[in-house]
Amino acid sequence: MASLAGTAAVQWGQAAMASQQGGSKKRSKRLCCSAKTAAAAKSGVNLMRQQIAGEPLRLQQVGNVCYHRNLSTGIVRCTLATEEPPRAKEEPKFTVRTDVRNIAIIAHVDHGKTTLVDAMLRQAKVFRDNQAVQERIMDSNALERERGITILSKNTAIRYKGTKINIIDTPGHSDFGGEVERVLNMVDGVLLLVDSVEGPMPQTRFVLKKALQLGHSVVVVVNKVDRPSARPEYVVNTTFELFIELNATDEQCDFQVVYASGIHGKAGLEPNGLADDLEPLFEAVLRCVPEPRVDLEGPLQMLITNLDYDEHKGRIAIGRVHAGRMRRGLDVKICTPDGACRPARVSELFEYDNFIRVPAEVVEAGDICALSGISDVLIGETLADKNDGTALPTITVEEPTVRMSFSVNTSPFAGREGKYVTSRNLRDRLYRELERNLAMKVTDGETADTFVVSGRGTLHITILIENMRREGYEFMIGPPQVINREVKGKKHEPYEDAIVEVPENYVGAIVDMLGKRRGQMLDMQAAGMENTTVVKYRMPTRGLLGLRNAMLTASRGTAVLNTVFHGYGEWAGEISTREQGSLVAFETGTSTSYALFSCQERGNLFLSPGVEVYKGQIIGIHQRPGDLSLNACKRKAATNVRSNKEATVVLASPIDFSLDDCVEYIQEDELVEVTPLSVRMCKNPKMLKKGR
Repeated sequence: MASLAGTAAVQWGQAAMASQQGGSKKRSKRLCCSAKTAAAAKSGVNLMRQQIAGEPLRLQQVGNVCYHRNLSTGIVRCTLATEEPPRAKEEPKFTVRTDVRNIAIIAHVDHGKTTLVDAMLRQAKVFRDNQAVQERIMDSNALERERGITILSKNTAIRYKGTKINIIDTPGHSDFGGEVERVLNMVDGVLLLVDSVEGPMPQTRFVLKKALQLGHSVVVVVNKVDRPSARPEYVVNTTFELFIELNATDEQCDFQVVYASGIHGKAGLEPNGLADDLEPLFEAVLRCVPEPRVDLEGPLQMLITNLDYDEHKGRIAIGRVHAGRMRRGLDVKICTPDGACRPARVSELFEYDNFIRVPAEVVEAGDICALSGISDVLIGETLADKNDGTALPTITVEEPTVRMSFSVNTSPFAGREGKYVTSRNLRDRLYRELERNLAMKVTDGETADTFVVSGRGTLHITILIENMRREGYEFMIGPPQVINREVKGKKHEPYEDAIVEVPENYVGAIVDMLGKRRGQMLDMQAAGMENTTVVKYRMPTRGLLGLRNAMLTASRGTAVLNTVFHGYGEWAGEISTREQGSLVAFETGTSTSYALFSCQERGNLFLSPGVEVYKGQIIGIHQRPGDLSLNACKRKAATNVRSNKEATVVLASPIDFSLDDCVEYIQEDELVEVTPLSVRMCKNPKMLKKGR
């Protein structure tokens, strides 16, 4: 439809066509409307254009007047000949791009996603033959390499037989499910990795549910088929049952199965017939993942799904071009779903090719690109054509279930080690985290120096804490608390499905522990591994706080716990998560062997001799319920009597608690002090127990 701005049209009328028979020839009599003034013409322009648009019209011109005859009704309308007649809105012309595939690799934690991507990169000849390449090259973050898990989603691309395959490696831990939800908007299909022994696990269900809801096609990859206890047929059957439970369509249930060994770089369509390379997997991707169907000639639309930062280029926005073409130096507008827009300009444009970002002049719809020059763009916003662009639906992720309080460090040792110690520093850093971490929320606390951070789980928040600690921040954190809801006047709390793999010898201790924490058993069965039992429980999230360490202690380090969010249910009642109290220092000073020797009789200590402690610091675990104050700085009295031999002091090895262990250990009246060099626990002076 032509623009209405600055147009003029004659005031229009209508009349039925009168047919006149003249010999064997029909002649049409045109009935024209008045065209006296331009003002009268403008008054009816909106109504005229609405009625003309979309109707089957024949255009005839006499003088400066255009006559539009409706072929179906015989009605004549007219406009000035100087104006373009209104046109119906053109339907977008979709183009299928056969040269691009966009896939995400999703799976449960430790099922081999990043290792498989390594093999795909090597076999696509991304690296030189003599190039030294580290393992799990996609896990570039320092924390990821230390912990051996993927935390952030990352993009790369390879080329196979002339087709560019954009690959997104995603986290497998349930606490980072927001990363998976965020990037699934960029792809047309997914590779679902399933361990050949364990089968579908809790996070497998979560990520598959999200992919099926978006209508993505799925290629199931049964990984690690070279394990001695592999049971690929059982895994495929249970995966199919999972598809049925998640209400997958008939087309989605008819998935392609590929068997692979990611660490050896082999794949095949039969578990006992693996090829020498991953060619069957590449062929399955080209065959089963649909090509992008896009509108190349339409107005530009690009949804921002990730952010990166470069010291020289500044903020880098990453996303998929959904329509039109993105060009270097293009003027665009940034749109949000609420209709607000602001202008911007793209300074540099990059595309992913063979594991690196390469400069590009143009990126067409259906491909994934990165761009710089827009310092205020956020995840979920749309880069659109500056004239006709509209916003795409924003990215939505599930709500957080656990929260923790962050506050300024108030301990006697505050300010000794940290670079950023004020509430302003803390506030700026927490709110900056929200720019790329969609699953996290930050709100102001009860006081000016307290902030409440909400996330998917304790690991989700402790990763943020560890990153801030390494950046030089110093602060204190409170114990994790679940986020409850009020439903029809009743208190509801989050529930999770917990799956524990444990040797048969320790099943009794684990079942007893889960039962005390209000867990309800859903299933118990023998796993494919020898003497291993898998128990499945549904229990409140409160019951999972501090469970991992207690479970490892009860099973001598052999139990494996996996959880995934299930939903909200009624309040389960009180839960005792810790039976033992804490040993607390009642004096500030330096710990001594003489004092610790008598302290260790009261419980297990966290300290070694020669460590500075302050009043109120937690120095150990009491062997009985309730807290106990001790003097860890007492020195042996000096006398003028010389002994032939000093008594030998034998101290037990102290317990070395990591940041995650401290977060799981503390209760409501306790805090964790986090500094770049130290992690300490202390009693909250504002919430001292009445019993002390």
